[in-house]
Amino acid sequence: MNAPSTRTRRAFLQHSAALAALPLLAPSVAFAANRKYRAAVFGATGKGDYGHGLDVVFNGRENVELVAVSDADAAGRAKAAARLKAPRSYADFRELLEKEKPDLVSVAPRQTGEHHAMVLAALRAGAHVYSEKPFTTTLAEADELLAEADKRKRKIAVAHQMRLAPSVQHLKKAVADGSLGELLEIRAHGKQDARAGGEDMMVLGTHLFDLTRLFAGDALWCSARVQQQGRDITAADARLTKDFIGPVAGDEIHATFAFANGVNATFTSRAKNREVAGPWGIELIGSKGRAKISANIPPQITIAKPEKDATRWESFQPPVASEGFPAANARVMDDLLAAIEQSREPECSGRNAMRAVEMVLAVYHAALTGRRVALPLTERGHPLAAK
Repeated sequence: MNAPSTRTRRAFLQHSAALAALPLLAPSVAFAANRKYRAAVFGATGKGDYGHGLDVVFNGRENVELVAVSDADAAGRAKAAARLKAPRSYADFRELLEKEKPDLVSVAPRQTGEHHAMVLAALRAGAHVYSEKPFTTTLAEADELLAEADKRKRKIAVAHQMRLAPSVQHLKKAVADGSLGELLEIRAHGKQDARAGGEDMMVLGTHLFDLTRLFAGDALWCSARVQQQGRDITAADARLTKDFIGPVAGDEIHATFAFANGVNATFTSRAKNREVAGPWGIELIGSKGRAKISANIPPQITIAKPEKDATRWESFQPPVASEGFPAANARVMDDLLAAIEQSREPECSGRNAMRAVEMVLAVYHAALTGRRVALPLTERGHPLAAK
């Protein structure tokens, strides 16, 4: 691969200097002036709790009124109601929907298995939804939710917050402008910690697959090898995790995806690879340079800078105030509300989230069959589920 040119470095630095001055999204003042949304939060203490700050996504919004919280666990419900200053609380989210009729619902449980029923009920009650990720455990579940949202003209956003990070959005523009040259390859790896393999791929890999699609579009096909203790997996290796995310398998994964325009991408999760791989994230490789996204909130981006004997990495972002999930979730919520007002899909849409889950399930389909599988998948169930 050719080293990045001086012109490429200059272009990246010019992009970086301009980042602070570029607005990312339409400001919330653009929302309907007289509209006030009634909002509710669904939690599930003991079954996923309240996600990464998804309980407080409505805080501090003049055009949103939090009316209630639901949680089947009495102690968890009381703590959540006190924490959120919710005027009412319910053990059953269905009762909440019937009595409160919210316009917005945050489906906050970490356990993916809780999402389908909660999101479906919220949509049928006429609410727009912000959901924790992973979106669903199967594609059939996602398909039903997306069809319901389309039918009722409701919007679904999913907590893939890094997609809307200012640095990631700016890198996307820089790549589109040719600062890396022609995009050739994307390499992604998970945290590769105690969850290495299937759990890592579903919990964190969905973030990485969402970012991969942001830069490369929809995958065309997948091939993969998934191993458990040194042997290729079978469906009998399926197991469930503490935070139910559907069946997972394998402690080592290497998958390859093909995209249009000759772009190839890989995903790796192997515990033995953790020490040399560095922070979890993705690397974009172009014909004129490289960029790394260290997946975090906020994500950190560096670019390749040529040296005489080696490649050095430098920051691709101006100094910004430290931020965490509140700011990241606020951007997704800003965009969801703008999407409602503008009758468009949110950037972090349920459809994008479904495609990330689809890439996960494609890995299992390819590994179990030993064949390359085409996307979109025709099989909408889970390949590890009992038939």
